[in-house]
Amino acid sequence: MGSRSLAGRVFVFMAAVCTAVAVVVTVVMFLVYETAAVADAQSELGAECHVVASMIDQGDDEVAALAALDLGTMRITLVEPDGTVAYDSTVDASTLPNHADRTEVAQALSTGEGSSERTSETVGYMSIYHAIRLPNGNVLRLSENRAGVIAIFSRNAYLVPLLVVGFIALSWFVSRLLARRLVRPVLAIDPSSGEGVSPYQELDTLVDRLNEQHAELVGRMEQIQDVDDMRREFTANVTHELKTPIASISAASELIRDGIARPEDVSGFAGRIYDDSQRLSSLVSDILTLSKLDESERAGDRALFGGLVTVDLLSIAQDVCERLTDKAAATGVSVVAEGISTKILGNARLLDELIGNLVENAIRYNKVGGKVFVWVLPEGGAPCVRVSDTGIGIPETDQPKVFERFYRVDKGRSRDTGGTGLGLAIVKHAAAFHGATVRLWSKVGEGTSVSVTFPKE
Repeated sequence: MGSRSLAGRVFVFMAAVCTAVAVVVTVVMFLVYETAAVADAQSELGAECHVVASMIDQGDDEVAALAALDLGTMRITLVEPDGTVAYDSTVDASTLPNHADRTEVAQALSTGEGSSERTSETVGYMSIYHAIRLPNGNVLRLSENRAGVIAIFSRNAYLVPLLVVGFIALSWFVSRLLARRLVRPVLAIDPSSGEGVSPYQELDTLVDRLNEQHAELVGRMEQIQDVDDMRREFTANVTHELKTPIASISAASELIRDGIARPEDVSGFAGRIYDDSQRLSSLVSDILTLSKLDESERAGDRALFGGLVTVDLLSIAQDVCERLTDKAAATGVSVVAEGISTKILGNARLLDELIGNLVENAIRYNKVGGKVFVWVLPEGGAPCVRVSDTGIGIPETDQPKVFERFYRVDKGRSRDTGGTGLGLAIVKHAAAFHGATVRLWSKVGEGTSVSVTFPKE
């Protein structure tokens, strides 16, 4: 079922209210008119009653004096003190019942003057009575019929419907106009702009929320675009990185296969095949590790790498340094691991790769005679691993990018020393896996320091 129009709802509500108000005002107007008319009639009837009383008071025969009067539509009645009707100008007095219980007569006998209104047998008409007690004790009563509300409606049967219809038509027109004017600013709100302005105070919260949601949507779309761009760039980089060693392996093996290579060169080509295959192996291993870390982050499931165990950061750091001592010595760099035993709950293989990649980078971008220091010490009460070197350093403009995949400050140097371009990216994601924070300090020509601070136990 489709939703109803706001303008339609406002229109129907306002039209119904206006119609009801028009009907109520019409009825109230007639009631007020009737009340005012009765009050005026009572005042006039009282004055007439006093005039007639003064006229018949001058003669001896009250009945004859009253019979001689012509008061038009007014009815004259003379009632004796016991309630017997002595005279009536419209009907035979002998046919009328005792009037002692009539309100206006009872009031006149008691206080000297009385009045009342009663609906007559003629539907819609009201009889107005005023009575005065004469000096001889008789009561003079004048009465007059006035049209009531029903009679007015009946008499103007054609006019009243016209008025009502006119009121309704006017109210519908005004309601339609107001409904459109009220809804037009609401329809003018553009939720796709992100800069919607509320036309009414009651809509401030809604419009603010729409603007916030638009900003969130734009942010998410940008993130999706960034992720998509990163995925395409990563695919292109992987393809390029794989093609280079594969091409080298293919060329060297082809020369050996076809007997073109001289016997004394076969050993060199075999070494090249071995080195490139090792590079391929490292690259594939790093790609698989990153892929698994990405999947773990998206799923929020650290169980993809197995259960967490208690590991000693200092022990891992010392194992890494021992494993890389020969590689460091080959480039004229010394590696030292110092600190205190610091145990955390983590994944031993990922922590080994994290520290290993930091140390390998420190060796790769160092100078002959340089040093690499690995410190495992608490920082602010939290476990921390810091890897520092005395190498070439990283330019300030490159520092925010070094943890991106396949980003190299010195591409030639990295390839010559066997880097895959994924080491620091693995460091970043492995740290995130453990809830750790990575910070980098570096100055060109002086060296680089990277610290990984883990959460307090």
